[in-house]
Amino acid sequence: MPDGASLDTDAVLLVRFAGGDQSAARELTERLTPQVMRQAWRILGDQFEAEDVAQEAMLRLWRAAEDWRTGEARVTTWLYRVTRNLCIDRIRRRRPSADMEAIPDPEDPGMAEVDRLVADEESRALAEEIGKLPERQRMALVLRHFEDLSNPEIADRLETSVEAVESLLARARRHLAKVMTMRSEADT
Repeated sequence: MPDGASLDTDAVLLVRFAGGDQSAARELTERLTPQVMRQAWRILGDQFEAEDVAQEAMLRLWRAAEDWRTGEARVTTWLYRVTRNLCIDRIRRRRPSADMEAIPDPEDPGMAEVDRLVADEESRALAEEIGKLPERQRMALVLRHFEDLSNPEIADRLETSVEAVESLLARARRHLAKVMTMRSEADT
């Protein structure tokens, strides 16, 4: 995640792009696209959809460049919101019959077959439960544990306080621990 100094640089680069500087667009693309891809993939769970969302989010950033008002919002915060909204739109459009479970996980040759099957089932169950969390809890959890953002960075992204982020994370973790414990006990 970029630090505060580079966040200002993002806005400067965006304004330069609006003025016709194509090298600024390349630099911003190289800097921000991987972050957008990770966020979209974590929400959607599909690499191809994540690529589509990242492309659309970056196109929207380029369209917004001319009207960008430096100081109102950070480029990364704006882009995070656009990406999240595009992902939510895709999830809403998905047909109920789409079965993400049908996509096989890559095999890990270092694990015994039984261990791999157990780990796969646990991972699927956890992913399923994370997907059922309320949106703000899910987003906080994804940003903290998959994007490795700090609580203040998450608060900035979600436009809330650090205390609210801590509360969201605590509720999400409690719920997941409870549900996964119940699943484990039911399996024994």
